[in-house]
Amino acid sequence: MTMLTGGCRYGTHRVLNPEGTLPQPALKLDNTMEIYENEILIDVTTLNIDSASYTQIKQACSSDTQKMKEMILSIVEERGKMQNPVTGSGGMLIGTVREIGPKFQNTQNLKVGDKIATLVSLSLTPLKINSIKNLTADSEQVDVDAQAILFESGLFAVLPDDIPEKLALAALDVAGAPAQVDRLVTEGEIVCIIGGGGKSGILCCYQAMKNVGQYGKVIVVEYSETNAQRIKDMGLATDVIVADATNVMDVYHKVMAITGGRGCDVTINNVNVPSTEMTSILVTKGRGCVYFFSMATSFTKAALGAEGVGKDINLIVGNGFAKGHASLTLNIIRESQPIRELFEKLYV
Repeated sequence: MTMLTGGCRYGTHRVLNPEGTLPQPALKLDNTMEIYENEILIDVTTLNIDSASYTQIKQACSSDTQKMKEMILSIVEERGKMQNPVTGSGGMLIGTVREIGPKFQNTQNLKVGDKIATLVSLSLTPLKINSIKNLTADSEQVDVDAQAILFESGLFAVLPDDIPEKLALAALDVAGAPAQVDRLVTEGEIVCIIGGGGKSGILCCYQAMKNVGQYGKVIVVEYSETNAQRIKDMGLATDVIVADATNVMDVYHKVMAITGGRGCDVTINNVNVPSTEMTSILVTKGRGCVYFFSMATSFTKAALGAEGVGKDINLIVGNGFAKGHASLTLNIIRESQPIRELFEKLYV
């Protein structure tokens, strides 16, 4: 088979509109499934659409699964990738390697037939969906008959033998969050995890509890009473607040009561709805740190809001990649039987 030549390692050769930009901010990609010499072709089995995007799609379609399917298919048809036009975010995928270009920098000895999870966003991944096999309103995992392209700069993980595929996909989708917690949180600190009851939140709670040790605190703010009780039952926090994170002053007063007015050293925002930026900022002490993993975050609101209340704190954009993040997150699944059992129940 003749392959296309001259592909850019960052995928700019796939950008149709606007010219001169990279695949993630592009409005449309070339999703022709004929690979360039430095690309990989993947037969896709499951998409894990990110939480902010899936929540928006579900709300827009009133949880009607047929309408949700049609919306996802129309986005991919229009953009050549799965990038929600409202949230701008994507997700990730698992599939089987079908073809490897001879100039792809294969540092992991990847082979045709290997099952992999991509560790780059669907918002920059050329994708063609033939059909959606299964979709439910309660799960962000969508089973598909599809193909995708991974660029030379694209990150991936070969799926492990000891963890079921869909469980690995669920964990790897948010692998950047617990990895950043591991970097940011040290022994004895007070950590607040907003949206701690979801998938990324649970993994962050586990890592935060591990890092703060016996003298630190992990405070979870969770909207759902069921999810909050689950965090308590699993021992993943020292304190759990059931509250709406968009109600800034309510959460602020409750966190201040727990911290004795001191505030938190580190705040991790994992929510999948807008307008929780100022809650995260106000509960954090001066010169502390807020990590916005949530793709529902407005970074304009966060930056200008912090300035407006006179908060000198570090605001970190939620980069989904951190070196070693896949291994760290899969090891949490291996170490914590309660988390593994919960994720198997939800995603397998």
